[in-house]
Amino acid sequence: MSAPPNLRYYLAFNMVNGIGPARLARLVERCGSLEAAWNASPLQLMQAGLDTRSSAALIAARQTLDIDHEQARAEELGVRLLCIEDPDYPTLLSHAPGAPPLLYVRGTLLPKDDWSLAVVGTRAPSPYGREATRRLVGDLAGAGLTIVSGLALGIDAAAHEAALDAGGRTLAVLACGVELAYPERNARLAERICQNGALISDYPIGTRPVPGNFPPRNRIISGLSRGVLVIEAGERSGALITVDFALEQGRDVFAVP
Repeated sequence: MSAPPNLRYYLAFNMVNGIGPARLARLVERCGSLEAAWNASPLQLMQAGLDTRSSAALIAARQTLDIDHEQARAEELGVRLLCIEDPDYPTLLSHAPGAPPLLYVRGTLLPKDDWSLAVVGTRAPSPYGREATRRLVGDLAGAGLTIVSGLALGIDAAAHEAALDAGGRTLAVLACGVELAYPERNARLAERICQNGALISDYPIGTRPVPGNFPPRNRIISGLSRGVLVIEAGERSGALITVDFALEQGRDVFAVP
């Protein structure tokens, strides 16, 4: 199946700092199409609500970005570019508020992945937490649910492993370029996931994992899922950010204390 005609524009906008889903939607509404938005004048950019810095970044990107090169680079790395207009874009995520216009995917996404549960929790689980994850996730994955998490140490990694060990599928949402395995300790696990699921990111290839990238990726974890299971999350755990997004998106939330 050929890629949607607008894919190159989604890719281009995704590489411009300061233009997220909401700003892109306003730009398209103002200009009439993605192509027109990409070629918008400074006045049109201002009228669409872009600040000076974002407008300057977009204008500079039009002169320097080589979209053909970026598409070829993704292909060389085995990364699929999936824009929100693509029929293979995850259905649940497409209906979530602030859905990312473009996803980078290593591995495979299947229609049955819409029957999914996110599992998140502490990076330092107790033996009880690990065993609860192994049993619960193993049973759920064995019953056909796809398990979604973030490849972090602790509960995330335990959830991915339990799903794979049960012969199920799992999706890992990254806060960096999808060609990177972060943390590095989970590199082998990442490759296993690619064989029976996918690594997913909305960050461009080459993006390093910096602290500010993690909360936005949690929105994708919950957006891909019908519900969120939280295991041993402390009061200040990043897993609770995922819970906030899940509630905002109308997802069910379950907990193992």
